[in-house]
Parts: sequence; structure tokens; C-alpha cells
Amino acid sequence: MEFRLLKKDQSSAARLGVVSTSRGDIQTPIFMPVATHGAMKPLTPVQIEETGAQIILSNTYHLHLQPGEGLVKKAGGLHKFMSWNKPILTDSGGFQVFSLPNKRITEDGVFFRHEISGEEIYLDPASATRIQQDLGADIIMAFDECIPYPCEKAYAEQSTKKTIRWLKQCQNAMIDNGQALFGIVQGSVYEDLRALCAREMCKLDLPGYAIGGVSVGEGLELLKKIVGFTTPHLPENKPRYLMGVGLPEDILESVERGIDMFDCVIPTRYARSATLFTRRGRIRVTNKNYKRDFFPIDPSCGCYTCQNFSRAYIHHLFVSNEVLSAVLSAIHNVHFYLTMMKEIRQAIGDGRFMDYKVKFMAEYQQGEKRK
Repeated sequence: MEFRLLKKDQSSAARLGVVSTSRGDIQTPIFMPVATHGAMKPLTPVQIEETGAQIILSNTYHLHLQPGEGLVKKAGGLHKFMSWNKPILTDSGGFQVFSLPNKRITEDGVFFRHEISGEEIYLDPASATRIQQDLGADIIMAFDECIPYPCEKAYAEQSTKKTIRWLKQCQNAMIDNGQALFGIVQGSVYEDLRALCAREMCKLDLPGYAIGGVSVGEGLELLKKIVGFTTPHLPENKPRYLMGVGLPEDILESVERGIDMFDCVIPTRYARSATLFTRRGRIRVTNKNYKRDFFPIDPSCGCYTCQNFSRAYIHHLFVSNEVLSAVLSAIHNVHFYLTMMKEIRQAIGDGRFMDYKVKFMAEYQQGEKRK
């Protein structure tokens, strides 16, 4: 994997770049739709590609539990197993494991219970790396401890040093097969811990770096602060990935602060609950006001859903509990996000990112306030 920095914005830290992999180039800044179990609810790989997706994310923890990395490897790897020919990034499972109840964290790894069988499972940096290598993702993430919010500084410091130590173990466990290992900078809300973590990880000269532990309930203002004081410590010539973020406003604020890659389940999760993104904010299409609304979800949108169906029809599908409601809504939401990222890249290339951000948010927030 290689990263080329193409252009830097003159009025912010926004960047235009390209991540090159053996399965294709990824234009950055980019949003990665989430296919947790090797599938994106409720879309087919063809539908995902038609939204403009360049790379997707799958989850190590869930795929380890079912169907198991051994089976995926035997099937020819995750790309072949799920019929996706473009790049894949796998999250190490750290966030999912540390969100579980009754887990037992040690200095070397984590013990937790299988969600269905109740069997005790142990995951450590070496095994998380091995699982991801068997899955065959293009970019794999280091196993880290996701620090909760709020958190006392003493615990955050101990946890951050553990994450640094675990990253080195992940790197040592790597078998050179063309996969790129990204480290995850932790440190909670503490600037000195974030700087320490970034500094120690940069010594390992990894292909890329992520900022973790920022979508755990801290809110947008604290998110901006953490990204703002962490990003300057990351190498300029490597991609920067903000994990688990987020809403359009989160993405725009983070691009302004130098982030290149994003992922989140929000587009598809919101779609399944009838919440759809538009230029003028979100709409809840099950609202009775849309029963006789024959406009598209977003008249400015070029997605398959908006080009062929009305709000009234989507409303009818949800009220009738039709599976197609989630399909058409997910197509729209994912397309909305990826179109926004395309416009962000164009704006950075044209030297007008801040102008784009201000105009986008003015229109978007005006609609949000009308709710």
C-alpha cells in the first residue's frame, strides 16, 4: 500500500490524496461503508459499488465468531467469499470486545464470552493479527484497548501504554503478504497522552495511522478538540483514519483538521429506521407528512432511489413493512455520503474547501432546525 499526498488546502489542514492498493486506488478523503459480517445491510455488492464506494470495512470480531476466519480463508479470502473486488479494511475487533459486558482485560489480551454459545474466547494482539491476515483484507487494524468516556487520566495512561505495547506485538506477528497494518492512537481526551501515543507509534513507521476512541459519547465539540490536537502528531505522508465517525458535520469538521478516511454504520442503520439524509438535513420518511409527497427524497440527488421513487412510495414501503424500504433507503444514504466525499475532494482540489463546508453546513443545519 502507498499513499500520495496530492494537495493541501491553504485555509485549513484538509488534504487531497490517493491510497494505492493491489485492488485499486482510493481517492481521499473517503468514507468507507461498513459491511460488519462481510455484508452491508441490506445491499448487494453491486448496489454498494453503484453508490460510488471505493473501499468497505468488515469486522474481525464478528467474522471470527461466525463463520470463522478458517472458513473464509478456505473460500479464497474475504474478497472472494463476499464477491467484492475492491479494497477491504478490517477493524481488529477491539471496539466490539471492549463494549462487551463481563469481559476480562489483562496485560496481554482480553477474555470474553461468545454471544451465542457462552464459550470463553481469548483475543490478543497476535491472534487478532492472525485472524485478519487469514481474512485477507488489504488494510488491517492493530488490536487496541478502546478507552471509555469519561475516563480517569490514570487509567487512560495505563491503557494507552498497553495499546502501544500491543501494536508492537501486532507488528511482530505480521507475515509479509502485502497487507498494510495501521496503528490506532488512543489517549482519551488527554492531549499529552494522545501526543505520546502518536509519537511512539510513528517510530514504527507504519503504512497508516488511525485515531480511535472518539465515537464513544464525547460529542462534536470534544471530537473536534481531540482530532485537532492529535492530527498534527501524525505523519504527513501517511493516511489518517478517524474510526467510527460519523455524521456529515463530524466528517466536515474532521476533514478540516486533516483526516483522510472515515467509517460508520450510520448511513445504513439510519436507513433501516426510515431516517434519510438530504441537503436540507435529515427527514423521517415515516412521518405522515410524506404520505402524499411525490418528490424524491432529495431532489438534488442522483442515486437510483431518488431517480425512480418518491417519498410517498418510500413511506408506503415502511408502513407496509416491506424489505424494499430498507434497500432503497440504504442506497440513498450511502450515495449521499459518498457524493459528499466526492464534492469535498473536488473542493479541496479547487482550493475552496472552507467555502464548501460553510455553504453545505448552512443549508444542512437550516433543515435540521426546522424539525
